[in-house]
Amino acid sequence: MSKSSKSTKKQAKKEPSKNNIKNRKNIKNSKDSKTSATSRSSAKNVAVTGVFIALAMVFSYIETFIPISVGVPGVKLGLANIVTIVVLHKLGVGRAVLVSLIRIVLSAMLFGNITVMLYSLAGAMVSLLVMTLLCKLKFFSIAGVSIAGGVAHNMGQLVLAMIMLADQHVLYYAPVLIISGTIAGIVTGILAVAITYRVNIDK
Repeated sequence: MSKSSKSTKKQAKKEPSKNNIKNRKNIKNSKDSKTSATSRSSAKNVAVTGVFIALAMVFSYIETFIPISVGVPGVKLGLANIVTIVVLHKLGVGRAVLVSLIRIVLSAMLFGNITVMLYSLAGAMVSLLVMTLLCKLKFFSIAGVSIAGGVAHNMGQLVLAMIMLADQHVLYYAPVLIISGTIAGIVTGILAVAITYRVNIDK
């Protein structure tokens, strides 16, 4: 066998190994870039969620200075629901639930008590369930979803009161709570619409 044929075979053996090394480097670089992108996305999600939680806390605090006395407990504007609606439409139900839960727990610790937290949780979970279902139907506007959420929030609290007090007479408050929930839903819905169309964030 000639020297030229031997050298050709050696080069042929070396070339695949070089190609394999290049392919491995490309794969590693691709994985590193994906990991970096995922890390940036996770950090962004955490930051955005934190901002919305802070906003919800601010609205909850502001609401403590707006007393509404109609002779029926549980009547309020529900300003924090503005944030919930925006998050629900912009970031999805999972993030909306997270923001609501953290906001309720922190608000109860700072401005209320365990009873307030239980009623808030009951109202928020029923409200979120109803709003999520209506959003999936894609038939109602943001304002319409807000109104339904406001009424559902009050009804959730009313049912919990009936269970905790073991008294069905609290259902007499239902008409007032439905009306107040509708009014609150209109107010928060209008504000949520204005904010939703001005906030540019991705899920």
